Amino acid sequence: MHVAPVRNDKEQVVLFLCQFRDITSVKQPLDDDSNKGIGRILQIARIAKNKQQFNQIDTKDTKDKLSNINQLLNLGGDLLPQYRQETPKTPPHIILHYSSFKTIWDWVILALTFYTAVMVPYNVAFRNKSIDSIGLLVVDSVVDVVFFIDIVLNFHTTFVGPGGEVVSDPKIIRENYFKSWFIIDLLSCLPYDVFNIFEHVDEKASSSIGHLHKFNYILTGFSLFMNSAYFDFNLHIYERISSLFSALKVVRLLRLGRVARKLDNYLEYGAATLLLLLCAYLLVAHWLACIWFTIGEYEVKEYLTTPKGAKGWLVQLGEEIGSPYNYSRSNILNTPRLNGGPTKATAYISALYFTMTCMATVGFGNIAGTTDSEKIFCICMMVISALLYATIFGHMTTIIQQMTSASMRYHDMINNVREFMKLHEVPKTLAERVLDYVVSTWAMNKGLDTAKVDFK
Repeated sequence: MHVAPVRNDKEQVVLFLCQFRDITSVKQPLDDDSNKGIGRILQIARIAKNKQQFNQIDTKDTKDKLSNINQLLNLGGDLLPQYRQETPKTPPHIILHYSSFKTIWDWVILALTFYTAVMVPYNVAFRNKSIDSIGLLVVDSVVDVVFFIDIVLNFHTTFVGPGGEVVSDPKIIRENYFKSWFIIDLLSCLPYDVFNIFEHVDEKASSSIGHLHKFNYILTGFSLFMNSAYFDFNLHIYERISSLFSALKVVRLLRLGRVARKLDNYLEYGAATLLLLLCAYLLVAHWLACIWFTIGEYEVKEYLTTPKGAKGWLVQLGEEIGSPYNYSRSNILNTPRLNGGPTKATAYISALYFTMTCMATVGFGNIAGTTDSEKIFCICMMVISALLYATIFGHMTTIIQQMTSASMRYHDMINNVREFMKLHEVPKTLAERVLDYVVSTWAMNKGLDTAKVDFK
């Protein structure tokens, strides 16, 4: 008999492979009644001769096999069988979706998606992209490049098929990605910031004399065209188109669906679910604050155009802090520009404060909707906030109860034991011993009833 160890992927011996040799040919019955006397002696001599011949055949290998017994325990996986999961064979340039590299890359995409979910609505609402904000433009450009690389990697990443199998065929992978997330990913990584740069070129030119000298010959040749109403109309249309391109980046927020699938494995942990619900609540409040500011800015322009209308919340905020809004035509293109008003930080904090008070069903009234558009948005926000508030904080209540359920069961059990011993007038010494036993038993099994655990 030969014995060889079988190791797993951690190089631990988990099985032994046993090999047996058939020796029936040398085994003869000795207690046969038909063989007696001289016949029995001849039979014994014949068996001894057969054993001697078998030993002579096996003598050459015996020493080597005995010397290799210790070596078998130290042989590598290339000689001995291994008890481990077989590594799937994938075509070249195909990445396994559960590999370490893909896992790290998915977490990077997850972080950038959260960054996008926060910054894209803010940039669209507050028009935070200009020539001066070079750092922000560079960061967003890097994010766009990373998302574009993610598109390329998705064309070379395996996925789990309907039957639970790992699909590694490049053609099927491409077809599946084209039918699922390709269009959304492509729209989300286009360089829309290029249009935002040119949106503020006229403001930059009006404040920088050096740039005016560089483009003096252009401004001289087209001065009449620039000052015409036709150019004002074209500029207005261009700003609308630029804002539309900026708003298209909101499509990237659809990637949050992929984030939800990525974080699905962590939802079984109460603390992780609690943190995700809190982040979702703050994220929705941030989005609503950006929409609230956009409506307020629109109402400012309407109020300055027709002063007889109602004052929006931004107009009232500007008057309260001593910085009212006004129109001016001081730029080189002689187009009306909105000046004054609160700073972006003040306006955003005020908008976020209002949305948080509405979502928490508090509403102090110091910031409120006054125009029709603002009132309609407030009604919609209250309905959405009521549903969101009930859903999120209902889940939070359940999660907190689950996290403290073990402690509650422990205290209930101790109280029941004390009430039982008090009712039956158990002696004090015996009662203390019973309590010690109950506490020590709880410390060992944490209140788990092993009889109720079904491993089938």
